Amino acid sequence: MPLNLTAPTQSLEGYIQAVNRIPALSAEEERELAVRLRDHGDVDAARRLILANLRYVVQIARGYQGYGLPQADLIQEGNIGLMKAVKRFDPDVGVRLISFAVHWIRAEIHEYILRNWRIVKVATTKAQRKLFFNLRKAKKRLGWLNAHEVETVARDLGVQPGEVLEMERRLAAQDSAFDPQGEDDEGTAPAAYLRDQRYDPAERLMESDWVEHNRRQLAHALEELDERSREILKRRWIDEDKATLQTLADEYGVSAERIRQLEKAALKKLRARLAA
Repeated sequence: MPLNLTAPTQSLEGYIQAVNRIPALSAEEERELAVRLRDHGDVDAARRLILANLRYVVQIARGYQGYGLPQADLIQEGNIGLMKAVKRFDPDVGVRLISFAVHWIRAEIHEYILRNWRIVKVATTKAQRKLFFNLRKAKKRLGWLNAHEVETVARDLGVQPGEVLEMERRLAAQDSAFDPQGEDDEGTAPAAYLRDQRYDPAERLMESDWVEHNRRQLAHALEELDERSREILKRRWIDEDKATLQTLADEYGVSAERIRQLEKAALKKLRARLAA
């Protein structure tokens, strides 16, 4: 096909028409393909599962048009979620692929919105992300929130009223350029009144001391690890040419999953040592 059906970078309407022409799979066909993918790593089966469900990604992405982001980008992020779901789908569970994939599709779209909706992130924790999307839905129904409505939303979402008010302020705020080009905003722009501390001797000394302190702490923490764990972290995180899990697995004669487990355990020890 002339269009890249997993990335609608050309005509959006043409892409939507193309994915809607792809035949849907019956439950039996879907299960057969999923078994081939799971048991034999059949790439063609994965491709057919993805293509047959792209139409549903378009439908889900349409529900997020109110965020002012390109529809093609929302669809592309949703397609990434669909691919992740196909990789993890278990045909023996007894549900259709799209029912399982909805969570992954929405999760990728949510992450994209939170990364791009504003220059300054409005939600960083899991609780804030949930509040961000649910509060936007609530405000579509309620408009500006009064005290009673704040209590109602907080109770419905299981959060404190103060968290609802804070998120409402974030949603209402607008991005402001640090150094705008127009003359009208020169006096009120952050560039006009924020102090540049980069060359303050006291600030630079404190920063240098803090960096040196962290360097010593990290060095001591690394010394407490066994040689293999230390080497894995060095190759995976410190070296400029970082090694893959499979590269290290081949060198040590173990599986890539075992290297991942060792890496995870070593990082956990490091965090505990640095937090002490």
